[in-house]
Amino acid sequence: MAGAIIENMSTKKLVIVGVTLLLFQAFAFMVGGLIAPSPTTAVHYLATKCVDTGKHQQETKWFMPWGPNQCTKLRTFDEAMAKKIEANNIVFAVHIPLPNKEMSPWFQFMLVILQFDIAFKMYNQIEEGAMATIDVGLAYRDDTVSEWTEMAHSFEQRKLNCNFTTTKTFENEGRYYECDLLPFMEVGSVAHKYYLLNIRLPVNERKKINVGIGEIKDIRFVGIHQNGGFTKVWFAMKTFLTPSILIIMIWYWRRITLMSRPPVLLEKVILALGISMTFINIPVEWFSIGFNWTWMLLFGDIRQGIFYSMLLSFWIIFCGEHLMGTTLFATLALGRGQVKMCESSVSANKNFAQPDLHPTKNLQDQTERNRFSVYWKQVGPIVFGSFCLFIFDMCERGVQLTNPFYSIWASDVGTELAMAFIIVAGICACLYFLFLCFMVFQVFRNISGKRTSLPAMSKARRLHYEGLIFRFKFLMLVTLTCAAMTVIFFIISQVNEGHWHWGEHTVQVNSAFFTGIYGMWNLYVFAIMFLYAPSHKRYGDEQTSGQCITVGPRFPGERRVSLA
Repeated sequence: MAGAIIENMSTKKLVIVGVTLLLFQAFAFMVGGLIAPSPTTAVHYLATKCVDTGKHQQETKWFMPWGPNQCTKLRTFDEAMAKKIEANNIVFAVHIPLPNKEMSPWFQFMLVILQFDIAFKMYNQIEEGAMATIDVGLAYRDDTVSEWTEMAHSFEQRKLNCNFTTTKTFENEGRYYECDLLPFMEVGSVAHKYYLLNIRLPVNERKKINVGIGEIKDIRFVGIHQNGGFTKVWFAMKTFLTPSILIIMIWYWRRITLMSRPPVLLEKVILALGISMTFINIPVEWFSIGFNWTWMLLFGDIRQGIFYSMLLSFWIIFCGEHLMGTTLFATLALGRGQVKMCESSVSANKNFAQPDLHPTKNLQDQTERNRFSVYWKQVGPIVFGSFCLFIFDMCERGVQLTNPFYSIWASDVGTELAMAFIIVAGICACLYFLFLCFMVFQVFRNISGKRTSLPAMSKARRLHYEGLIFRFKFLMLVTLTCAAMTVIFFIISQVNEGHWHWGEHTVQVNSAFFTGIYGMWNLYVFAIMFLYAPSHKRYGDEQTSGQCITVGPRFPGERRVSLA
C-alpha cells in the first residue's frame, strides 16, 4: 500500500466524497431547524395555597390543587389571618402538568425553577443573607384515581437574593421585590404521567427558621422538560448514525491490521476516536422510554465528556504528528534526493541528498513522535480538566439520584465553586483553541518550508505533491472550523430558546445547532477514518516492494541515504 486514501484517491473522487459529506451536514442542520421542534418547553405554574387543619401533619397526606379531591384553598394570606390559620398549616400545592395534560417518558427530564413573590413591608423586610427553609415532598401516579406514591421528601434551604428598586417607605408597601430565580428540582427521567409537589414553609422564631424572609405572597414555578418531538428526532439520528460509524470503524481497523507492520500512534488514536464516537452514538436512551432510569442524565454527561476528551486529545496528536517527519510531509525532500515512503497511512522516511542533513535525527523524531508519552504535557491537562468536570457533575447530578431537590447552587460555597469551575472551563477552552490554532499555523509553516523542494521534482511528481499539500491544508482548516463551531454552539446554547422566521417556516435555532453540531462530529470522525485508512492504490511510477516505495536520485553524484 502506498500511503493513505487522502494521498492516493483521485481529486474527482475526493470532491464527490466531500460534497456528499457537505450535503449530509446541511441535512443535519435542516432536520433540527425545519423538522424538530424546540429542544425544551417551559411551563409556568402558580402554587395553590391549601389549608392543613393540623390533624394530618403527622401522617402522609397529599394536597391536590384541583380535581375531585382538591384541598381547601386560600386566596390570600389576609384570608388566612382572618381565619387565624398559622403559617405552619399552609401547604403550597403544584400539580405537574397542568389540567387535562399528561407527562411522557419522551420528555426525558424535568427541571423545576422556583421564584418567590415577596411584598415589601416596613416592619417585615428581607434581612441580609436571608435563607428560606423549605419542607418539600414529591409524589407521582399514573392515573387520576389511584393514591399518590411518595417519590422524594427533603428539607432544603435556598438563599434569597432580592432587590427593592424603589424607596423603602410606607407609601411603597405592597410593592414586590425583584427576586432571582432559584434552582429547585431536577429529575433525570419522566416515567410517570402525573407529579405532585407539596411545599411548606415552617416557621420557628426560636430557631430562626423562616424569619426575616419578608412577606411571601405567592410561589411560582417554571417546569422545563425536553420536547417529545425533539426527542424522537434525536433518537432517530442516533439510531441511524450508530451503525454508520461502527461500520466505517471496523472497515478502517481491518485495513490497518492487514498491513505487515504494527499500527502507528495516529492510527491507534483515530480508532480510539471512532470508539468514543460510537459510545456516545449508541441510542441507549430508547430504554428510558420503558424504564425509570433516573441516572440517564449523568450517564449522558459521562459519555459526552469521554468523547470530548478524546476529540481534544486527538487534535493535539493529529497536529503534533504532522509537525514531525513521521507524516506525509516528511516525504518532501529538503534538497534534491531520494524519497522513500514506507507502508503507512501516516509515516514516511527520507533519503537526503545533502551531506549536512542527518537521517538519524529524522529517524529519532519518528521514533519519539510515535509514542503516546511524548504528548503527556498536552494531553495531561485535558484529562485532568475532564476529571475535574466529572467530579463537579457527580457533586450535583450524582447526589440528585437520591435527592432531586439538591443543588450545588443553593449555598454560597457551592455557587462560588460552580462559578469557578465554569469560568476556568471557559478560559481553558479558549486557551486550548488558541493553542490549536498555533499548532495548525506551525503545520502550515512546516509544509510551506518543504515546498522549496518541489521545483527540483518532475512535473508529474510536483503536481502530485502540490495536490497533497492542498489536501492536508484543507483538512487542517476543516478541523479548525469544527473546533470553532463547537465554541459557537456552546455560546448559543447558553442563550434563551429562540427561533427565526424564514418565510412561512419557523426555524428552531437551538434545535438546528443541536442536530447540526452532533451531525458534524459524526461526519468529521467518519471522514478522518475514511481518509486515513491505508490505500490499495499505487501512484505513478512508484512500485511497491514489500513495505516501501523508493524514488531514486535523478542527478549524478547525489548522495543516497536509506532509512529502511
